[in-house]
This record gives sequence, C-alpha cells and structure tokens, in this order.
Amino acid sequence: MAISCATALPIPTVSTKITMEPLVTRRSANYHPSIWGDHFLAYSSLPTEVDVNMEQEQLHQLKQKVIKMLMAAADKPSQMLNLIDRIQRLGVSYHFKTEIEAALKHIYESDHHFDDLYTVALFFRLLRQQGFPVSCEVFNKFKNNQGKFQECLIGDVVGILCLYEATHLRVRGEEILDEALSFTTTHLESMVPNLSNPVAEHAIHALNQPIHKGLTRLDARQYISFYEQDDSHNKDLLNFAKLDFNLLQKLHQRELCEITRWWKDLDFAKKLPFARDRLVESYFWVLGVYFEPQYWLARRILTKVIAMSSVIDDIYDVYGTLEELALFTDAIERWEISSLDKLPEYMKLCYQALLDIYSTIDEEMAKQGGSYRVYYAKSEMKNLVRGYFEEAKWFHQGYVPSMEEYMQVALLSSGYKMVTTTSFVGMGELATKEAFDWVSSYPLIVEAVSAIARLTDDIVGHKFEQQRGHVASAVECYMKQNGATEEEAIVELYEQVTNAWKDMNAECLYSTKVPMPLLVRVLNLARVINVLYKDEDSYTHSGTRTKNFVTSVLIDSVPIN
Repeated sequence: MAISCATALPIPTVSTKITMEPLVTRRSANYHPSIWGDHFLAYSSLPTEVDVNMEQEQLHQLKQKVIKMLMAAADKPSQMLNLIDRIQRLGVSYHFKTEIEAALKHIYESDHHFDDLYTVALFFRLLRQQGFPVSCEVFNKFKNNQGKFQECLIGDVVGILCLYEATHLRVRGEEILDEALSFTTTHLESMVPNLSNPVAEHAIHALNQPIHKGLTRLDARQYISFYEQDDSHNKDLLNFAKLDFNLLQKLHQRELCEITRWWKDLDFAKKLPFARDRLVESYFWVLGVYFEPQYWLARRILTKVIAMSSVIDDIYDVYGTLEELALFTDAIERWEISSLDKLPEYMKLCYQALLDIYSTIDEEMAKQGGSYRVYYAKSEMKNLVRGYFEEAKWFHQGYVPSMEEYMQVALLSSGYKMVTTTSFVGMGELATKEAFDWVSSYPLIVEAVSAIARLTDDIVGHKFEQQRGHVASAVECYMKQNGATEEEAIVELYEQVTNAWKDMNAECLYSTKVPMPLLVRVLNLARVINVLYKDEDSYTHSGTRTKNFVTSVLIDSVPIN
C-alpha cells in the first residue's frame, strides 16, 4: 500500500481572544523523570593538554599503520573488502573516507568476479553502502535449476550470515533479495542453538540488529569485543579503534555536559513536569545521526531542537487545552516576542526558550554566512506544529481519519522532515541552499524516513498512548478503514516500513542531487528509529534498553590492554 506524500497544512487562523476556564482538567501521561539527573555535569573538566597530545600522537601513529594496511591490500580485492568491512564495523572509517571511496570505486570499475558466497555478499553490501549500483543478479549463481537457493549453502554459516546482511540493502522489485532474506533468516535461526562462539554471537546479534540498520557508535562498541576475540585480529587496528572510541567518548561527554547545563538552566523538569525530560536520550539520538568530531555544532543545534520539540509535542499531546493550543500555534506562526503576552504562563517558558534557541542558531549561522539555513529550519518547525495542532483537533473531536488523511498529517507530525532539515543546519559548507531546497521539496528519501518514524512509533506505542487518551494512531485508522484486526493492521504497517526502507536504499544509489554525506544523515535518522523503537518506545520509556545504550556509548570506556 503506497504512502501518500505529506503536503504542507494550511496556516491556522485563530482568534486570540479566549476566556480561560478557572479550572481545567488536564491529562497526564505519568512519564518517568530523567534517569540521569546531574550525571553528565560531572564531565566538565577538560583533560590536560599533555594527555590530549600524547593520545593524539599515539592515534596518529596507529592511523598511519592502518593506511599502510590499506595500501598493501590495493591489488588484492578480496583482502581489501575484508579490511574495509572491519574498519567500518570498528567505527573508524570516517578517518579513511578518501581511501575507502577510491578502493571501492576501483573494485567496482574493475568488474571483479568473486565465486564464494561470503565474498560476493560482502562485495555487494559494501559497494551498495557506498552508493554504487551493484546488480542483485550477482547472487543468481547461488540458485539451483528450480530457482531456489542451493541447499549446499547451508553448510557455509559465515557466507549465509554475510548474505543476510547484504539483503538489507535491497530496493523494490529485487525478488532475489527478498527470497535471500527469508532463506538466510530461517536457516540462521535454526542454526543458532548448534553454533559455537564467536559465530553464534555474530548470528544472534545480526538477527536482532543488521549492520545496515544499526548505529555506528553502538555497533562499534559491540564489534570491538567481537574483533578482539578473533584470533586473526590485527593488533594495531584493534588498538586504533579502542583509542579512537575513547577519545571520541570524552569529546561527546564534554559536549553533553555543556548542553545539560543549558537544559538545567531552563528548569523544565520542575516548571513543566508534565513533559518528558529526555535531554540525554535526545543527545544519544543525535549521536546516531553524526558522531564525527567536525559536527560538534550540528550536534549542539540538533540536540536542543529535538529536546525542545519533545516538550512541544507533550504540550499538544498531553497538557494543553484546545484553546491554549490554538494560541500557541498562532504564536509560533508569528514567531515574534510580542506573541508571548497572549500565552498562558507554562507556554511562555517554552515559547521563550524556542525563540532563544533559534536566535542563537541565527547568530552562529550569520558568522558563517549561512543565515538562509535558519529560514528553512523555522519553516519546518512551523509545519511540525501545524501537524501537532491538526492531530489535537482530531483528538478533541474524537475523529478517526482515513489512512490517507492520517498519513498526510502524521508524516509531518513524526517530526522527521523538521529534524532532517535541522540536521543540515550545522554541517558547514556541505549544506548549500540547493540542499535545503531539495529537502524542502519533500524528496522520496525524506518521505520514507518520515514514514519509518511515524509507523514504527505507532506500532510499538499505540497501546500506551490509547490508555491515556491520544489521537488515533495508524493502527486504529487502518483497523477502522479496513475492518481489520490489530494483528492484521500491524502486519500491513510493517510491510509499509519495509518498503520505506527499500525506497531509502534506492535513493542512496545513483544519487546526483545531493552529496552522500547529507543522504547518510537521513539514513542515520531511520537507523535511530530502528534501534530506539524496535520493541517499545525506548525514548519515552528510557530506563532499560536506552539506559544500557547510553552507558555503553557515553559512560563506559573501552579497556585498553
């Protein structure tokens, strides 16, 4: 079932004259408080210059050794693919972008023919990841006369695992990859009880979290321990990955400390206790989008905007009356300090903070000659709030829209068009005016990531939300429109999520409109949703899985022998 493209909602017109009732009954979602408290304020002290210089020098020396390894593998395509795979999975490929791009381009243009399943699948996955349009027909050689995958492949566990990982790069219409996913999943699940480590661990991890849909920092942390257990590991590469992980972690800790201080000064936890206090989770979300050192400004901007939009979401979803929400929507449309006077006290705090954030972004962008970016970011925030207001009206009217009507609004209220646009703001010269015009045109990749965000959230969160009173989700809308059971609705919506992933993969091939580093941010946003909303809304309910994720990436360093 195709997902309709979201269109900009009409600008609401509201009367600013309203009479507030003296007593207003408000809903409550009973969100748990932040589980982190002041923890990240402890990372304010900077390491000494001597320590930094020593570690950087050590990192530089190890990096030169890895470059030599890449050079040594230049004429050995199979060896090169394995090395690139390890570098990527250890989370350090950002150091070797030029070398990896050149090596994969050479392999692609040399038209190498590999025979074994493992190498063919690795070749396919690595080149597609890089944007090279490798044909899925490379897997035809592993089929029998009946058009099925050969049963003899089952003995090749590592090959099956590699093929499984490759299938997640599929686009629409690639039936051979659909079949390969079903074939490899079935066999891996049946094999796992009989496998020994480390292959069993690899298989269990892959079935739960395929490489293509994972987060670089989280997966690197896991893969460092996998790689260390491998007897054939390269000590220099392993130590480089460990040192780099820890150095980046220190940088991220200091950034989060600074952003936490800003958040504590706003004091929303006390002043707006109905809203989710999820600053650390917002920063973890943003680390999934870009962790590289050069994107420190982009991280700071996007974390603040996500944290703020989370509070605004709760005002619309949980706390505000329809009259108050009309005023708030109007104020954001006007985007001027004079609108403050018309708002209730609790909204004034949020509105002032919102204006301050974008004013600070404006100052930063003016220094870089990129003020035009703020216009696009504000426009998308206004669009998001229109979506929130439309859903609030549906809730208060008890209205259950058709799927088409729902998706038109819900793709906006997922927040991902706003988040995608905002993710570009702090990315420097890469984010040209043309890039912002492109994202504003709502290209297929942005529609797809919005669908993934909205539908995944709806599937895992709708029961909790309906219990406290919430606008109908995609699950309820589909059930009503099609006379379907909840299970049938969820199967269909997951199918739409699968197709949206295929669309994203297709958009990353043959791309000429925007640079790959920008497309990767959109892809990374889908990956965050996949990780945080796999079985439950782990952003809202962040005390278990997300707590472990944050601990492994932002608190526990990697032991270096």
